[in-house]
Amino acid sequence: MSFASGGIAQLVAPLHRRAEAAFAQLRQYRAAAFPLLLAAITGLGAGLGAVVFRKLITGFDHLFFDVIGGALAFLGPSHVIVLPAIGGLLVGPIVYLFAREAKGHGVPEVMLAVARQGGRIRFRVAVVKALASSICIGSGGSVGREGPIVQIGSALASAFGQRLRLNEDDIRLLVAAGAAGGISATFNAPIAGVFFAIEIILRRFTVRNFSVVVLSSVVANVVSLPILGDKPAFAVPEYRLESPWEIPLYALLGIVCALAALTFIWLLYKAEDTFEALPLPEYLLPAVGALGVGALGLWYSDLFGVGYDGITTAAHGDRAFAVLMSLAGLKLLATSLTLGSGGSGGVFAPSLFIGAMVGGAFGEAVHGAFPEVTAASGAYALVGMGAVFSGSARAPITSIIILFEMTRDYSIILPLMTAVVISTVVAQLLNRENIYTIKLIRRGVDVQREARGYLMETATVADAMERQPLTVLADMSLHDLAEFFVESGGMGAPVVDDNGRLLAMVSTADLQPYLNRMDERLHVIDIATKEVDHVQPGESLHEVISRPDAWQRHQFPVVAREDPGRLLGVLRRSDILRAYGLAASRRAEAEQRVRMASMIQDENTRLLGVEIAPDSPLVGKDLQSLALPSSSIIVSIRRRRRTVIPRGRVVLRPGDRLTILTLASAEQELRQALPMERQ
Repeated sequence: MSFASGGIAQLVAPLHRRAEAAFAQLRQYRAAAFPLLLAAITGLGAGLGAVVFRKLITGFDHLFFDVIGGALAFLGPSHVIVLPAIGGLLVGPIVYLFAREAKGHGVPEVMLAVARQGGRIRFRVAVVKALASSICIGSGGSVGREGPIVQIGSALASAFGQRLRLNEDDIRLLVAAGAAGGISATFNAPIAGVFFAIEIILRRFTVRNFSVVVLSSVVANVVSLPILGDKPAFAVPEYRLESPWEIPLYALLGIVCALAALTFIWLLYKAEDTFEALPLPEYLLPAVGALGVGALGLWYSDLFGVGYDGITTAAHGDRAFAVLMSLAGLKLLATSLTLGSGGSGGVFAPSLFIGAMVGGAFGEAVHGAFPEVTAASGAYALVGMGAVFSGSARAPITSIIILFEMTRDYSIILPLMTAVVISTVVAQLLNRENIYTIKLIRRGVDVQREARGYLMETATVADAMERQPLTVLADMSLHDLAEFFVESGGMGAPVVDDNGRLLAMVSTADLQPYLNRMDERLHVIDIATKEVDHVQPGESLHEVISRPDAWQRHQFPVVAREDPGRLLGVLRRSDILRAYGLAASRRAEAEQRVRMASMIQDENTRLLGVEIAPDSPLVGKDLQSLALPSSSIIVSIRRRRRTVIPRGRVVLRPGDRLTILTLASAEQELRQALPMERQ
């Protein structure tokens, strides 16, 4: 019986092992296929979202300029001044009441969600952004479609990921896939959608990221093509490089476009600050800005909406130098008024418009001076479009590809690459932040630094070092040195003289060759490393770990900046790792506060703003002394246009604006705990 059972076991065992291997392989296939399935569904949602958004824009454009405009025809040509203001009166309350994240151009909010919120975006943002932006664009607001569709696609993808209870990394990836799908569908630019998501949203490239984003972009494009059509955004003549002598001219155009991009960034946020300072309710500001846009549009109707007709005209070379320069300046002003006042829309189309006008004007000048070796001004207008966008967004790959996909003109690719790269480099040298990240910097969030892994850039050597390290004297014998390492458990130590001044560093590796032959005539200083690579207290830990041999060193001596022989301490690898853990903990704490501020406000929660008056009894008190209800938490403190992370020892100052998350049931108790405050 036992023999029979043993024989059966021998026969079954190989089959069992094969079955286990097959199931293991099946699990691997399923793990690999699942993200691709999610990407396809995300692309489907983003494609449909783009179609709905485009249809909404068309519908509101008809409503405002045909229906309402027809009703106001008795006002004569000046009726166009009123149309954007009516749109602003609708956009302001919609955004203010339902989703304030929908204010502005949208991409920074998506970047913030990826960097700090685990990719979490409320579903209502997709609905509010689609409605607010389509009204803003349809009524003549000087903004584009890319910011809204990125936020719409990303919000849909985030809601989908949250519904499936995916982890934060997967939700972040779906958010980027939604952004790629949105760009792909609305601009018929699937490749550019991929690189926009990788270059701007995720800011890191992996095979998995690339695969998921590509599939989403492809599916979104396939969904939108039958409805929106398969044609380039701009039908332009085919231009080419007329002469190698044009390359220096295109490089010069890159510099000019970089300056235009920086002017755009500065004016946009200057307008935002100006509108914030106005003594008006926030929800009325978009209407005020829209009045200015309407007045500008009375001169040039090309300033209204996305402005693609004006771009096409410039690309055909049908505008004079003075008109092109005027349109460039007025578009800068119109877009700044729209977005600075709180309108909803993107900066991509305005960047293209400004670039087309600046490039066209530049082309008019150089073609007039060198007609035999230069192309017509339309070629420079096309190149200027990509160069201004790249100078604004610092996304050269996206800029090159999206211009190619939107024009289907490959023959201009060399001039385009030249101007885009020059514009990006010049703009980066003059201002590290781009048009998207500067909005986050103003909120205290540096996504560029975090995306490059600079978690410890704010932590210094002084924060992590050992201030009273064990040292060895230069004349110590090798036998005593070996006993020192055994007793201390260390791998190295600073070598000092009788006055405690640093002479060298010695490690177990230095001692190893002498363990079998302890020469009594040798001392520590004879085997120690005298060319010491030291660090200083003020250096960041990131600077230390960026050194080529950082992780091969057991410790660094810390010396005074003014006196390299004065030993202040040592910095060990364990100290760096401990500091890294502390920095990660602090970052997690900050992210948690941001998430709490982004919680869905239903009937049970309130997000209140409290301003500390100059005569308040709370001035001078620290946060840990406030008797707040246990169900209330201070999410952030706004202090003179910068955000302060609330910690227990932060002292309140006059004018501080506190954002507090509380349960509705505790609101009355909270108001009693903060007397004499404006809430």
